[in-house]
This record gives sequence, C-alpha cells and structure tokens, in this order.
Amino acid sequence: MIIAVIGTGNMGKALAAGFAGGFKEGIKINLYDVYAPSLKAAADLTGGEAFTDLEGCVKDADYVLMAVKPVNFDDALREVSAFLKPGAVVLSIAAAVTTERIAGIIGADRPYVRIMPNTPAQVGAGVSAVCPVNLSDEQVETVKALLGTCGEVIICDEKTLDNIGCVSGTGPAYVMLFIEAMADAAVALGIKRDDALKIAAATVMGSGKLCLETGEHPAVLKDKVCSPGGTTIAGVKALEECGLRNSVIKAVDAAAEKTKQMKSGK
Repeated sequence: MIIAVIGTGNMGKALAAGFAGGFKEGIKINLYDVYAPSLKAAADLTGGEAFTDLEGCVKDADYVLMAVKPVNFDDALREVSAFLKPGAVVLSIAAAVTTERIAGIIGADRPYVRIMPNTPAQVGAGVSAVCPVNLSDEQVETVKALLGTCGEVIICDEKTLDNIGCVSGTGPAYVMLFIEAMADAAVALGIKRDDALKIAAATVMGSGKLCLETGEHPAVLKDKVCSPGGTTIAGVKALEECGLRNSVIKAVDAAAEKTKQMKSGK
C-alpha cells in the first residue's frame, strides 16, 4: 500500500511518522512539499521517499493525505486530483474545509475522508475525528488503523467532527495554559523552573491516563484526592471561585462559533 503525504509541516510529518512506525502492514510513504528543508526532514524521520514532482508522488498512491493549510487547500487539491488513480482515497486534515467543498473539487463519487487530528499526534497520543465518505468497510478499517498509530480515533459524521475539533483540536492550547500556570505556581513556591515544568506536565499526562485507563468519571477521581479539610479541596474551592469550569466551557463555545464563521467564509 502506498500513502502519499502532501505537505510535510508539523502535522503532516507527525502523521507520516505514525504511519511509518506503527502500521502493521507493509506500506510505502511518498512525501511532497514545495519547501525543501521540511521535505528532507520528513523523509529522514519517516524513511519515506521525497518527491519534487507532484505527479510522481501521487500517481500510484492508494491513499493521499492532504496536509496543507486551508488557505492553500483548494488549489493544492485541484492539482492533486489530476493525478489520482481510480479508487484512491483522499484524506483531508484541513480545518473548516467541508466534505461538500472537497467533493466539489474531486467529484462526489470519489472516496474521501475529512479528519480533525490534534497536535499530540506528534507523540502518538492524539485524537482524530474521522468522517468517511464513499469508503468501503475495508477502507474505513484501514483509515482507522493508520490514524490509530497516532492515538485515539473517533468515527463520526461531519457535524460531530466539527464539534469534536472544538474540544480536541483547540484543547491542547488550553491544557498548555494550565500546565504553564501550574509551573509558575510551583516556581513561586521555590521549585526550579525545569522541575516545575516536568511536574506540571507529568501530572496532567498522568491524570489523563488515569481517567482513560480506569474508565472512572473525572468527578469520582477528583473526589478520591479531596480529603476532608485537606489541601486539595482548598485548591479546588479556589478554582471554582475563579470560574475555571465556566472559563473552559466558554473557550470551547468560542471555538465552535469561530468554526461556524470559518465554514461560511468569514
């Protein structure tokens, strides 16, 4: 199986690396980018073949991952579509680029997938919302297996995909703010900056893993840490007084509103 990756920026490179290192069946990865240093770095990381001509990269590919910025997406896909072989599946990770827009370029009958990944895919711990169109069951399973090399995969419709993106796509930024704030507080307590960042980041990572692997509700896990009259409940009380939960909800709502605006061309 041949996978062509068009665009070798951070996300394209991360997904290609996941495919190369984690997919169980034999695959060949073709890489294309107009920026030569990025293309070379991706080829070195993944072991894929770097192409300087788009046709050579795409013509034999079974799956073509479009990892270009939304502003360049339409022109890039039009170029790619001229070289697609029959039955090749187009994978798009461009934010706010709808399935209707994709179909308008490559044709409504071709198999294609809209995907919303997030940046933790770079370390194999991402979340990818996946909306497949015109794929066979076997092709859907292949897409799930490919993206599963980079983290969790959620199959959904397009509306749900956009909503998931407002949580998983934007969420890493909110979590980074939280980590930074915890680290700053640790530094204020006299802990060295490097240690403070490690402590904060590892605490967030471990808490997320605990939630996923135990399957327990976050509120239950939170209560297990909050001893009566203890330090943790005092901290939780302070967070509630500052409106942490309401702030997070408002952030996700703001992202959802911006998504609607972007889809309408604003």
